[in-house]
Parts: sequence; C-alpha cells; structure tokens
Amino acid sequence: MASFGWKRKIGEKVSKATSQQFEAEAADDKDLGDDDDANWVLAAKRRKEILLEDCVRKSKELKDEGANLAENKRYREAIVKWDEALQLTPEDATLYEMKSQVLMSLHEMFPAVHAAEMAVQRNPRSWDAWQTLGRAQLGLGEIALAIRSFQVSLHIFPMNPEVWKEDLSWARKLQEQQKATKTESVQALAKGKELAQESIPDYDFESDEIVAVCAAIAEKEKALSAAKTMVIVSASGTVETVTEQDNCPATPDETLFIRAR
Repeated sequence: MASFGWKRKIGEKVSKATSQQFEAEAADDKDLGDDDDANWVLAAKRRKEILLEDCVRKSKELKDEGANLAENKRYREAIVKWDEALQLTPEDATLYEMKSQVLMSLHEMFPAVHAAEMAVQRNPRSWDAWQTLGRAQLGLGEIALAIRSFQVSLHIFPMNPEVWKEDLSWARKLQEQQKATKTESVQALAKGKELAQESIPDYDFESDEIVAVCAAIAEKEKALSAAKTMVIVSASGTVETVTEQDNCPATPDETLFIRAR
C-alpha cells in the first residue's frame, strides 16, 4: 500500500538568492521611475522659464518699437505696440506709464488717468508713474488729486527739480486761481441778491403820507365825477358847452347830432 507524504506549498523551492535578486531589480526600477518624474518636473520648469524669457524679450522689442513711434508722434501706432507688449508682460508698470503719456498727448484724459493708475498699482515706488498720474489728473481738472500725486512722487524722489519747479508749483498756482475765482463768484452772487432786494422798496402802505395821497386822489376823482362837461354842436353849427349834474343830467334835443366830451 502506497504511503503519502506531506506536500510542500508552491514557491517554497525558490531560493533565497533568487528572491534577493528580484527585490534588487524592483528597487532599481523604482529609482528609475523616480528619476523620470524628477526629470519631467525639471524639464517643465525649464520650458516655463524659457517661455517667460521669450515673452520678456518680445515685450521689450515691442516697447522699444512703440517708443520710436511715439517720438515720431505716431501715437496710435505706439499704443498698439504697447498693448501687444502688455499681453506678454501685464505687470510692466513702465508700459502703462508710457501709454498714459501718449494718451495725454492725444487729449484723452480719462484713459490717461486709468493707465497711470495701473502703473502706480503695479509699481507704487515709481516716482515717474506718480508724476504722470498727477499730470493726467491735472488735465482732467482734479487739482487736489494732482497735488497729492506730485507730493508722493517727491516723497519717493525728493531731489527731482522737475516735479518741484514745474508740476507741483503749477498745480498750486492753479489751485489758488480756482479759489480766487470761486470767491469772486460767491461775492458776485451775494451782490446780485442785494441788488435784487434793493430794487423792490419796502413801502409802508398804512403810513400817514400814503393815506393822505390816497385821500387827495379820491377827492379829485369825486369832484370830476360830480361835474362833467360836454360840447354840443347844433345842426346850424352853434357850439355850446353844457355842464352835466349827477342829479339832473342834460338831455340834448332832437336838433343835436354831435356831442364831444
């Protein structure tokens, strides 16, 4: 009768050396996978840097082209170039500041103020951006805001003679003229009100003088109504003046055909 022994499990005959070799190969594969991931991240980062460098380079070329166009007073074409540059480098404050200057030359003050404000937002430490903003505000008639912008520009760059002697002094002069004009307008308005009040005298209709005058006029009217005269012309051409009495009015006869008072 055959005897049955204990059966070993599958894989039990695999040697220890073979198992260690498999583990080593698996570790090498994992290292290769990690290296591939790291290389992909580095490559993507490098591509992004190259793209940014290309954008900056192209933006600078467009900026220079726009500056040349602006110097030749081709302002609209310059704005087109700078708008293209802003698509590549939207945080470039200089582009907005230059655009604001050109818009002021075109007498488009609202867009000029907006462009200058964008420049200040992107670079609050730019004294020339604050100076341009002040000039745009001055062109819009906002004298107080312009003075503040010039003061900020001087705070950043105190030794700038242009802002001291030209921009800020001119703005303060305009502010003084504005105050003087406003004062004159207020005075003229007050004087006009005084003249209007003086043109209407304040009569006292119950005074003794007014009552006496009214009484005299009434007596005169009463005398005239009490005795009226009329001129009668007869058919024969005789002219006669007759006095009418209120209690006994004169009645012309049938021979009278014309009566004139």
